[in-house]
Amino acid sequence: MIGKIILGKSLRKCLNYCLSNKPGQEEKGSRAQILECNYVYGNKKEIISQFEDLGNTNPRLANKVMHITLSFPPGEILSPEKLKEIARECALNLGFEKNQSVVIQHNDTKHQHIHIVVNRVGFDGKTLSDSNNYKKMSDFCRNMEKKFNLTPVQSPRKFQPKLYRDLPRLDVRREKLKSDISRSLFRSNSFEGFEKQMNSLGYEVIKSRGIAFKDPEKVYTKGSQVGYSLSKIGNMLESNLKGQSLLLKKKLNKTPALEKNLLNNKTQNGFQKILKANFESEPHILLPKKKKKKKRGLSF
Repeated sequence: MIGKIILGKSLRKCLNYCLSNKPGQEEKGSRAQILECNYVYGNKKEIISQFEDLGNTNPRLANKVMHITLSFPPGEILSPEKLKEIARECALNLGFEKNQSVVIQHNDTKHQHIHIVVNRVGFDGKTLSDSNNYKKMSDFCRNMEKKFNLTPVQSPRKFQPKLYRDLPRLDVRREKLKSDISRSLFRSNSFEGFEKQMNSLGYEVIKSRGIAFKDPEKVYTKGSQVGYSLSKIGNMLESNLKGQSLLLKKKLNKTPALEKNLLNNKTQNGFQKILKANFESEPHILLPKKKKKKKRGLSF
């Protein structure tokens, strides 16, 4: 499980994002499902109004909203009851069980995930602390993985015991991207061909001063982060093109003159027709010439 925390200024914008469809999603139905509300009730408009009314009691606080995202890997599906239980555990761990909050499940991605929107302004006027939030979130995710038998994920290095900080880490997503880039380069000799190969694997290729990729889950990764900068990709494609040219030259040098012309013009089918026609009309030109036998003995 992966947990993220973002602090923001606008309660309205955050709730609107979590409770509304994105542009173009209206025909597919609602992407948001409210699983649980804490100290708020009603529809979207009413929930936003209640959050803002309480938030306005502390005008000095800049970041009034805490936005938490809890994501699960593709194929790992939890029931609504388990999702609500995890959200309650999150509230206890981060200390917002007595604050206004809404738990929302989104269904517009391949992986299951929930959003928790929290009002940092409490009913007692106190502000919800954000101290050590990332460390708390990391520990919370590892505990939930054990409790609900979820796929384990490594915590960031700085939150790991010193013994494990320097050990090499395996990023499955980046390793797959690295492998797919390598395979696409092997099959291409131009950038357009390479981009087409990556598109067929579900990646979006973003080229500007450098190069980056978005995988099918819309995760953005720079090419340099997996060892494939734009310059390196260009050099490899150029090398592929030169290699293919050399192979073609070698092949042409070992090929009869008639076949050379046909290979250069990419008319292999025409080659077969010409061979057939020549053989039928003048078969002797395709057969090896017979050597004249040398006469033995004396001649007068």
